Amino acid sequence: MTAAAPHPGPSPCDELLEAAVERIEAGAALDLDPDTVAEDLARIVLGLMEFLRQLMELQAIRRMEAGSLTPQEEERLGLTLMRAEEAIAAQARAFGLTPDQLSLDLGPLGRTI
Repeated sequence: MTAAAPHPGPSPCDELLEAAVERIEAGAALDLDPDTVAEDLARIVLGLMEFLRQLMELQAIRRMEAGSLTPQEEERLGLTLMRAEEAIAAQARAFGLTPDQLSLDLGPLGRTI
């Protein structure tokens, strides 16, 4: 049985996560107004969805450049990402939000999009 390697201490990710949690606990990360809570929540949810869609798009580009996708998979993935972008934009319009309003401020982590 081998001993586990000692933990090297907090990583930069741990420090950023801790700062983000402190920011949320202080109420700075979620700026909700009782009169516009539905729109505010929609902005947060749609912002996260757009952020995740962009991450998936970057991963798809990496996979295409690495040659790990068949032409059919590339076509299907491209179509899926385009439709996801359209659906997010449609929902944003339904709440009267513009694409730039979907960018979320994560404090020390920066803006999402």
